[in-house]
Amino acid sequence: MKKILINYRSALALSHDVCAAIFAWYLAFLLRFNFDIPPEHFGLMNQNIWLVLMVQTISFLTFGLYRSTWRFASLPDLKRILATIFLAGTILAIVFLSFDGSVRVPRSVLIINPILLTFFMGGSRFIYRLLKEYQLFGSYLVKGESVVVYGAGATAISLLKDLAQSQRWRVVALLDDNETMQGREILGVKVQGSILDLAKVANFYKAQHIIIASSTIDHQERRKVLEKANQSGLQVLTIPAIDDLISGRFSVSQIRRVDVEDLLGRDPVSIDTSGLNQLIVNKTVLVSGAGGSIGSELCRQIIKFNPKYIVCLDISEYALYKLEQEFSNLKLSAKFIYLVGDVRHASRLDKIFANYQPRLVFHAAAYKHVPLMEIGNVSEAFNNNVLGTYLLAKASKEAKVEKFVLISTDKAVNPTNVMGATKRLAEMICQGLQDNKGTQFVVVRFGNVLGSSGSVIPKFRQQINAGGPVTVTHPDITRYFMSIPEAAQLVMQASLLGKGREIFVLDMGQPVRILDLARDMIKLSGMSEDEIKIVFSGLRPGEKLYEELLAKEEQTLPTPHKKIRIAFSKKVEKKWLNALLKWMGTMPQKEEILIKKELKFWVKGFKADLNKY
Repeated sequence: MKKILINYRSALALSHDVCAAIFAWYLAFLLRFNFDIPPEHFGLMNQNIWLVLMVQTISFLTFGLYRSTWRFASLPDLKRILATIFLAGTILAIVFLSFDGSVRVPRSVLIINPILLTFFMGGSRFIYRLLKEYQLFGSYLVKGESVVVYGAGATAISLLKDLAQSQRWRVVALLDDNETMQGREILGVKVQGSILDLAKVANFYKAQHIIIASSTIDHQERRKVLEKANQSGLQVLTIPAIDDLISGRFSVSQIRRVDVEDLLGRDPVSIDTSGLNQLIVNKTVLVSGAGGSIGSELCRQIIKFNPKYIVCLDISEYALYKLEQEFSNLKLSAKFIYLVGDVRHASRLDKIFANYQPRLVFHAAAYKHVPLMEIGNVSEAFNNNVLGTYLLAKASKEAKVEKFVLISTDKAVNPTNVMGATKRLAEMICQGLQDNKGTQFVVVRFGNVLGSSGSVIPKFRQQINAGGPVTVTHPDITRYFMSIPEAAQLVMQASLLGKGREIFVLDMGQPVRILDLARDMIKLSGMSEDEIKIVFSGLRPGEKLYEELLAKEEQTLPTPHKKIRIAFSKKVEKKWLNALLKWMGTMPQKEEILIKKELKFWVKGFKADLNKY
C-alpha cells in the first residue's frame, strides 16, 4: 500500500512538471512576441512541443526529482531542478540552433523557457511547503504553545526546522549571548537578545517554556538558564545529548525536560578509539552484571568497536530481558548472548568460558547498596563481591583471557561499611592473582554515577512526585558524581591503558553537596522548598559524610589520559590470598558482628559500625 502511494505521488509530481513544461514553452513564445505570435512561429511552436516534452521529461527522471518529498523541499531540491533544466535547455538549444530552415525557434525563447520552467517547478514546491508548514496566513493561525529557544547556532536551526512541522510548539523568539547574533533572524524568527532578556521576551510573547537548543552547552550555562527561567516562571526544556543525536537514537526535535543530570554535566570524554578498536574488534567480550546501570552502558559502548560476540551475564532474568529488548531493535554486526548465571557458581562459569572463550572480561556484578549490605546481609555481600570476584577472575585466568577489568568504587577507600570493605578485598584479589604473564588484571575505581539504580537521584525524584518530603541524611554530606556513559567510556579507556595490577582512579571532579542536589531537583520540578520540604533523616548504617578516592598509603601517577590516574598500593602476596579464602570459608558459622570485627585484620582502615548489634 505504501509503495502504491509513493508511486501515485511520484506520478502526480511528474504530471505537474509536464504541465509546467507545456505552460512554460507556450508562455515563452507569448512573451517573445508580445502575445501576438506570427502564424509561422505558431506552427513551429506546436510542432516542437513533443520534442521539448520528451527531452525535459527524460531529464526530470534522470536527475531523480521524484525521490524527494515536496513537503520538505529545500535548497538541494532547487539545485537538482536547476541542473535538470540546464541539461534539457542545453540539449534543446543545440538541436534547435542546428536546424537549418526558413523559420527557427527564436534564441530568446530558448532563454526565457528554462527561466519560466525553473520558476514554475521550484515555486510550486516551495509554495506547497509553505502551505504545509506555515499555512501561509500568518503566525496568528498557527497552533501550538509559544516557546522561546536559547541558542542561535546550527543546532537551533535544525530545531526550528523540525518544530515548524510540530502541532505542539510555536517558536516566537530566539535568545543568544553572542552579541553578533542579536537582532538577526533565523528562518523568520528574530534573535531578541541574551538570556538576561528572558523575562521581558517571555512576558511579551506569553511564552511558558524555554528550550535550550545546544547539545554541547556546559552545566554552568544550563544552571544560569534555569535560574533565569525560574525567576520568570518558565519551564526549561532541552534537546537530547550529542551522543544520542550522532547515534541516531534521538532526533533534535525530541525535546525533554532539563534534569539534574544536565546541571551536573561534565566535559565530554575523549577516548583512544583506534586503540580500543584493536583491543575489541572481532573478539568475544564478557560483561558480568550486564543488566545493571554500568554493565548495560558498557555493552552499549563496546558495540561501537565491532566485537564478534558480547556475552551478557547477569543473575537477574528481568534485567537481561530488558537488555535483550533494547538491543533486539537495533541492526548490529555483533552477536549478543544473554546468560542467566551467578558469578558464585564455579561450574557455571567454567562452562561459559569453555563455550564462548571470551578474550576480555568486564566485571560489573556486585551488591552495592551500603545500608542493605550492612545488617543481615554481610555474608551475602562477601560471597558476591569477594568470592564471586575471585571465581570469575580465576576462571578468566585459567581460560587465558587477555584482560580482566574490575569495576570498583570510592567506598573501597578507608571503608566504613561492609560494601566498601568487600570491594577493597575484590581489588586486592585481582592484584594477588596477577602473574608476570597471562591475564592482565585491571581495577577501575570511581564514585557514584548519575541515574543508576542505587543513586540518590531516582529516590529524590520519587519523593518529589509524591509531594515530598525529600529526605537528606545530613546537611553536609557530599558525594562524587559522573554520568553513566562517561564512567563506561573511562573504564574502557583504563582497560586499554592497563598492563596488570594497576588501580586506575577516575577524575570525579568536585564533590557535590547532596542538599544542593535536592534543592536543584525541586526547582527543576517547577516547585519551591515551601511546597516540597527537605528533612534530615540522619546518617544510615555504614554511611560517611565524605567519600575518598585514595587511601593514605596510596599515591597516584598521571596517565596519558587527563581524567585517569594510577594508584599504587602495597603488593598483595599469594599466601595472603589463600589465607583470605580460608577465612571466608568460616563465615557461615559466624555471627555478623564477629565477621565485622575480624574484617579489620584484612582491610586496613576499615571502621566497623557495630552500633546496631
